[in-house]
Amino acid sequence: MNDPIGDMLTRIRNGQMRGKAVVETPASKLRGWVLDVLSDEGYIRGYEKKDGKDGHPAFNIELKYYEGTPVIREVKRVSKPGRRVYLGSNDIPTVRQGLGVSIVSTSQGVMSDAKARAANIGGEVLCTVF
Repeated sequence: MNDPIGDMLTRIRNGQMRGKAVVETPASKLRGWVLDVLSDEGYIRGYEKKDGKDGHPAFNIELKYYEGTPVIREVKRVSKPGRRVYLGSNDIPTVRQGLGVSIVSTSQGVMSDAKARAANIGGEVLCTVF
């Protein structure tokens, strides 16, 4: 697999289109940090680490719905393996005029765009969620 973050976001997107309550994705540190941001921002109910069907560690992600519609309306991968996108703190875009969130990988960890701007830190923009 070349793009583990893209794979995880696609699993979340597909699970919500099918109305699933829980989706499973292989576990890694970076995926866990991205899920922490999604959980803190209120886009997923939470996640827990368990052993997957093949015996490898996996995350079970609890998806969140509001009145039957998914909370995540759009999730888009910005920085891809073929084209990395690095931005300074002043250049990090706001998503839907502040209604969405960009997830940024910085030297101080993975955080939301608002936290990165407040700390005056730039980094790699992993994805945007609305």
